Amino acid sequence: MTGNSIVRTELRRKDLRFPFPPDFSERLAGRRVEALGRRAKYLLADLDSGDVLVMHLGMSGSFRVAGANSGDVRQGFHYPRSKIEAHDHVRFHLSDGQSIVYNDPRRFGFMDIVRRSDLHAHKLFANVGIEPLGNELDDEFLAGAFRGKKAPLKAVLLDQRIIAGLGNIYVCETLHRAGLSPRRAAGTLVRKEGRLSSRACKLAATIRSVLEDAIAAGGSTLRDHRLTDGSLGYFQHTFRVYDQEGEPCQAPGCTGTIRRIVQSGRSTFFCGSCQK
Repeated sequence: MTGNSIVRTELRRKDLRFPFPPDFSERLAGRRVEALGRRAKYLLADLDSGDVLVMHLGMSGSFRVAGANSGDVRQGFHYPRSKIEAHDHVRFHLSDGQSIVYNDPRRFGFMDIVRRSDLHAHKLFANVGIEPLGNELDDEFLAGAFRGKKAPLKAVLLDQRIIAGLGNIYVCETLHRAGLSPRRAAGTLVRKEGRLSSRACKLAATIRSVLEDAIAAGGSTLRDHRLTDGSLGYFQHTFRVYDQEGEPCQAPGCTGTIRRIVQSGRSTFFCGSCQK
């Protein structure tokens, strides 16, 4: 998409999870895509008009690249993308003759157009926390986020208003690598002078390390997740605790067993022996 203009946007229904803006197609017509980016779980396409095309995949949404007359450009999908036309809801016709097709069987995804200057204050982003791979995530930030909180550590890390994009799998894996119990009150990791305790001083680096390892492995394929070329992610093969209930703990020198509990309706996997 980058460098191409959107010649025409074909909407095959009036809504996805939410209705399209009434002037959606008109605001995209003839606009050049300057850059593609991401904020939390949103895909962002910056346009030469100063607008940003905001896209969310929901649970089952995906994009595929299609040629003008030759079908899909990419071939050899490990698991083919859905090509059922009833689920092709949006088609962006580009200036180079190709098209970007948005397919979403469950229609939990959605799209919007927001002025770049208004993006930070927009309702979709106003309460979104910092990026876990950004420079803002450090010990000082975590100390401020944890201070005075009685909520379990795992619940605080999953709060998207604090850190955007940390999911259940990666929080479980992070806390195991950091040797921290998901059940302990987050505030207990902050000293009286306001700094993180020695036990938690590597947590920010561990969050980053787990996510970087997962990205390098292509993410974790459990149900719907696929890479953009249709292939699987493989981080699930290196899980130390997630979905490992009853297995021996892999932490060096630990003889514990991985346990499963439920916190706020989500499964938590951890080792009660080495995570304190």
